Amino acid sequence: MKRTHPSTVIAFIGGGVVLGYLMDLAIVAAGRHALVPPISLPITLLIIGAVVAALAWPIRRAVTGASKRRIEPFRAMRIAVLAKACSVSGALVLGMGLGILVFLLTRTVVSTGDVWLAVGTAAGAAALTAGGLLAEWFCTLPPPEDPDQEEHAHA
Repeated sequence: MKRTHPSTVIAFIGGGVVLGYLMDLAIVAAGRHALVPPISLPITLLIIGAVVAALAWPIRRAVTGASKRRIEPFRAMRIAVLAKACSVSGALVLGMGLGILVFLLTRTVVSTGDVWLAVGTAAGAAALTAGGLLAEWFCTLPPPEDPDQEEHAHA
């Protein structure tokens, strides 16, 4: 499995910005209140990002040789896939938080409480993205040092 490419993260952030802005615009055009994320969302995103990074830490210790404890390969792969999902979904929610923020800031009357909730959501989603990317890095094997091993790896 390859690590998440930066262009993928940027594309999901951009798509989230467009989605968040247009979704809020459609909701308000229908005569309802603008969508504002609850305070529990950024807190939850922050906690999930920390948990994913903590789950990947024993794998990093096993990869670097700091720990002699054997890690089950399927567990390592599940955590790597979870980390990839967190980085991509965190980027999407980050974009949506920014889109909602842009929508709220372009209104005639700006509610500062709603703006801070959108900023908090974007910050929590950024923490989730960072935690996912960090966990992906923790689960990455270093390249082989012996050229013979590299030759056998590609065969």
